[in-house]
Amino acid sequence: MATTDLMNKALASMVDSEAPLTVGLVHDLIEPRALSQPLGIAEVAELLDVSAHTLRYYERCGLIEVARDGLDHRSYDDAAVRRLVFLTRMRLSGMPMRDLQRYVELVDDGEHTVPERLDMLVEHRDTVRRRIRELQLSLLATEYKIATYGGAAGP
Repeated sequence: MATTDLMNKALASMVDSEAPLTVGLVHDLIEPRALSQPLGIAEVAELLDVSAHTLRYYERCGLIEVARDGLDHRSYDDAAVRRLVFLTRMRLSGMPMRDLQRYVELVDDGEHTVPERLDMLVEHRDTVRRRIRELQLSLLATEYKIATYGGAAGP
């Protein structure tokens, strides 16, 4: 299931009491299902709702190493797709590239870096929560202005 479909399903379940947000759905958003075979760049781009250019950029920045097949085409295995899912989620949440690069360096350096990785993620979580509050306030202001013009407030 493509990222957009998963996000729509997750968001719908957050407001639909008959379809609660489940651990399985959240897991699917974070950890993709095992691949039956490696994917090409176009398939991964579609799966993650990003461009092939973005995937190549992540590779150039050292965020991901991608194997090549016999024709020298990129071949994304489970590990590469899992890392890309994480990277795209973090970028979507506003994590700067330099922080992602540092995080990937730490992951590649091994288990002894877990405390520093945890600190980075806790700090990022706090930033995301603050940004969500700011966006909620902005949405309220927008809804108010729509109502002052005689429009209907959104659902």
